[in-house]
Amino acid sequence: MTSLLRTAPRSRATAVAVSDPGVPAGRRLSGLDGLRGLAVTLVLVYHLFPPVLQGGFIGVDIFFVISGFLITGLIVAEHDRTGRFSPRQFWLRRARRLVPALVPVVLVACSAAWLLGGDVLVGLGWKLLGAATFSYNWVSMAAHTSYFGAGQPELLRNLWSLAVEEQFYLVWPLLLLLVLRIRRPGLRLALVAGLALASAAWMGVGFVPGSDPTRVYYGSDTHSFGLLIGAGLALLLRPLGPVTALGGTAVAASTAARAARRFSTVTRPWWGAAAVVGLVAAAIWLPADATATYRGGLLLVSVLTAVSIWAGLADGRFGRMLDTGPLRYLGERSYGLYLWHWPLLVLTQLVAPFGRGPASVAATGLLTLVLALVAAAVSHRWLEMPIRRLGLRGAVGRLRGRVTSRESAPHTLRRYRPVAALTLAGAAVLMLLAGTVASVVTAPAVTTAQAEVLRGQQALAQAAQAAQAQAAQDAAAQAAGGGAEATRGSNITAVGDSVMLASAAELQAEFPGITIDAAVSRGMDAAPEILAAQRAAGTLRPVVLVGLGTNGPVDPADLAAIMRVIGPSRELIVVNAFADRDWTAGVNSELADFSARRSQVVLADWSGAIAPHVDVLADDGIHPGPTGGAIYADSVAVALDRLPGAAPSRAPGADTLQAFRIR
Repeated sequence: MTSLLRTAPRSRATAVAVSDPGVPAGRRLSGLDGLRGLAVTLVLVYHLFPPVLQGGFIGVDIFFVISGFLITGLIVAEHDRTGRFSPRQFWLRRARRLVPALVPVVLVACSAAWLLGGDVLVGLGWKLLGAATFSYNWVSMAAHTSYFGAGQPELLRNLWSLAVEEQFYLVWPLLLLLVLRIRRPGLRLALVAGLALASAAWMGVGFVPGSDPTRVYYGSDTHSFGLLIGAGLALLLRPLGPVTALGGTAVAASTAARAARRFSTVTRPWWGAAAVVGLVAAAIWLPADATATYRGGLLLVSVLTAVSIWAGLADGRFGRMLDTGPLRYLGERSYGLYLWHWPLLVLTQLVAPFGRGPASVAATGLLTLVLALVAAAVSHRWLEMPIRRLGLRGAVGRLRGRVTSRESAPHTLRRYRPVAALTLAGAAVLMLLAGTVASVVTAPAVTTAQAEVLRGQQALAQAAQAAQAQAAQDAAAQAAGGGAEATRGSNITAVGDSVMLASAAELQAEFPGITIDAAVSRGMDAAPEILAAQRAAGTLRPVVLVGLGTNGPVDPADLAAIMRVIGPSRELIVVNAFADRDWTAGVNSELADFSARRSQVVLADWSGAIAPHVDVLADDGIHPGPTGGAIYADSVAVALDRLPGAAPSRAPGADTLQAFRIR
């Protein structure tokens, strides 16, 4: 993240920062640490306390703008100062800033995941490859994982944004050197603005309302407009005077602020305050699944961030207001906080005995926050800052110097304590490396939920083969003058999602002859069309079972459409949902009200039946194994007995009710 571009902590509001090698020291850019602090706070609240800020994910876009601004300023400053720019040295400096803090996070998280086992290990090898090559966003998309999904625990999910930034760092310096050859500043700015608008437009075009937005959110092509807007802001300030070291670490004493003040008519403090208020408002009201988010919303967030940066440079009072103590502290440690909080959250959710209710979510979030703050503080104090000040070799050399000086002391304990500390540290690193390798080698191929779904799919495939054989027997019996032998489930048509699919084997055992049409990620809006097709084919049975509440809110219009399709001669069982998702309570309330107001509809209380037995669910807490599937089937059986025509006296047919014999 951009927080890695920070310099040494300040002793005053405008303390001198430690610069990159070869870059003269200067004063910090006013307000940037505070803006980083705001960004990481939004992300932390969004991930750790999900009901609070539905749009807290915009913190990443704030980071993108800051990063584009700082990196472009750093490149421009070096080019103006020396007349040249070395991409190789630039990339080495970025690696020096990023990698030292990243490596411990990956090693600790993977080793802990190996000790815990389970779904968190699935696909970890590819994810480690994505982390090591800064291509995590593309690796994740290739694996069809979702940033906004609540399924498989994804240990390193937050590294997607680091990948987007690093890919930008790889391409942008080369492109910027070409842009700087353009002599007209206005044309340069127009070109960069055009690229930003093209990226934003590509996001808008690629977003399909109602679908998972992960592709446009993760894509470096669709989500680089914030980085480019920050770059444009740096170029906008450049023509007004040479910038000695604008960007990653230091700036000339007053050049940037002087440049920004040229535009004081639009960057007065109240403009900056309005921009920050706008960012907070977006974090409160901008949903992750809304069309407006991807067709202008995130672009507006990036523009507001640029205005905030501009205002901080133009007016020291506003910059100092942003750089208040708590925000500045978080901003200086924002890279470590961003790296550590997500793996710690995933691991804490696996081991913390808090449960799944709102109070439990808050307790898990608080515990994770404390752990992340401690980890980030340790990383900042003992790893990031020494390497940032002295470089990797300098930091190691300084540590060796301390060991040597202490070894020269006469006291035996004082002499060997540093050696013992280094030995223990080396052993710890080797153990973490071994744990990381083991986490990849022992990773299961599929999650427990996927395994249960596969079990259900196999049961349906076997049932289809058995149905073909049974149809042949029935045809032979009818030819001989006999009748088709009915079964308990031969009057039931079931349509469901992956929870029903995972329970398919148990439903077939409880209701022999039942027909099941279940699929992963299916919602209630799919039911009317599926049932209408079955009715048109003459295969829709007298009792319809619908279990489609897991994957999203239920629209009453869809329920009404289902009733129109099945007609008055059929009865309906609706299965409620059990999932740790925002919409579950609303789904269950809607289904309970719907069934209570119609005599031919009965509710199967899967949620109430499984709640005391969550240990029989897969690791995702949603999909049932064999025992859970039996509970699912039992809840349907209870509902079936409560139907007005509960006596098992019906046989299959399009619109007729016929007596049949239970096999």
